[in-house]
Amino acid sequence: MIDGKKVLRKMDLNIIPIVSVLYLLCFLDRGNIGNARIEGLLDDINMSGSQYNMCLTAFFFTYAVFELPSNMVLKRLRPSTWLSSIMVGVGVVMTLMGIVQNYHGLLISRIFLGIAEAGLYPGVAFYITTWYCRHDAQLRQAMFFSAASVAGAFSGLLAFAIAKMDGVGGLEGWRWIFILEGILTVVVSVSAFFIIPDYPHTAGFLAEDEKAWVISQLRNQYGSGVEESKSFQWKYLWLAVSDFQIWIGLVALYGILCPLYGISFFLPSIIRDLGYSSSNSQLLTVPIYVTAALIAVLSAWLSDRAKKRSPFLIFHCSCIILGFTIVMATTGRGVPGVVYFGIFLAVSGIYPAIPGVVTWVGNNLAGDYKRAVGMAIHIGLGNFSGAMASNFYRAQDAPTYYLGHALELGFAVTGLIAVICLRVIYQMVNKARDARGTGTLTAEEMARMGDKSPAFRYMF
Repeated sequence: MIDGKKVLRKMDLNIIPIVSVLYLLCFLDRGNIGNARIEGLLDDINMSGSQYNMCLTAFFFTYAVFELPSNMVLKRLRPSTWLSSIMVGVGVVMTLMGIVQNYHGLLISRIFLGIAEAGLYPGVAFYITTWYCRHDAQLRQAMFFSAASVAGAFSGLLAFAIAKMDGVGGLEGWRWIFILEGILTVVVSVSAFFIIPDYPHTAGFLAEDEKAWVISQLRNQYGSGVEESKSFQWKYLWLAVSDFQIWIGLVALYGILCPLYGISFFLPSIIRDLGYSSSNSQLLTVPIYVTAALIAVLSAWLSDRAKKRSPFLIFHCSCIILGFTIVMATTGRGVPGVVYFGIFLAVSGIYPAIPGVVTWVGNNLAGDYKRAVGMAIHIGLGNFSGAMASNFYRAQDAPTYYLGHALELGFAVTGLIAVICLRVIYQMVNKARDARGTGTLTAEEMARMGDKSPAFRYMF
């Protein structure tokens, strides 16, 4: 008799730590430009605030475009090879960012950073679904994604420490932030090649009967005999593109990712403009991100136990809305502590909501290739929100940033509406399938239909 909980613990110990460390480094490398900014980046290479925003924006165009091709490559290459290669590229580009001399050099490096990073998040998000059933997936997605909020905390601490190297080797402190974090990424990524397990059937840490149990659980997780795809066909791209849930889920993702990117790039500057020193601003970001990581894991655990996604998403989106409402109402009124609390509340809603919505859409896409393509489209197009959010907080709007906060609030409201709409649609479809039954369709025909099978039930 297989002890399922024991097998899951084995998988957790062998999979989640390494992919979480990789994503921590990825998000650290993506967002440390915000820390470098308040350490003198703009003045040292003679950049304006608008040029800085353009460097942030350019990253997301290549980042979003290359996510779908990357997930298609991931289905053909071993995950250990592809995910490690991606992160080696990220580390190399990040190290080279430490020697840029002008705006154009930084802009080009950010474009290449987008290409390098593109495949990691959608790749790992899909990779997790090849190991864990959909009722176990959100906790693991949250544990993996919480590395992003931990990266926010580490970013402030590391930037605070590394900035003290200002002048070492004739380099400014912000250059050392890029160089040291880039070198660290390369070293860890090379090690990851030997650590990341590829597939359940090749996992050395599982016994043969445990491998068979995992594979059986994955095959039967939808309760509808979904037929997994053996090879890629272009129809899977069309099936994903034409699926309503990806597009409504995309609106929900925009409502969460825009606040995420706005905060991750500008939080140190926002806090500094409340009247704190640069050093204290770096340190004050730490408790925000640590708390967000803990809430993300707790929320995901509760969501998996309840086998529900939307109630938790509705709660977290409401926290984002309330947080930015508090910020809007108190900014410029001489109460920086209250503004800080509003930001704290918003971030505590953002980080649990992202793995929630990504897992939710992934849970409801059946068939490996459709899920790989659909998740890449969902996450890839969703990341265009970063191009928008990069321009929400303009230098001329400091110290109040009313426009940026208002835009974040608007997106959060839109995201909440999309979550509610998606829940209602899922409930209606499930109810209609319950009433209609499977008719004369054979088990084989329903298996080929994937999540469109009358036997398939959406999670909501």
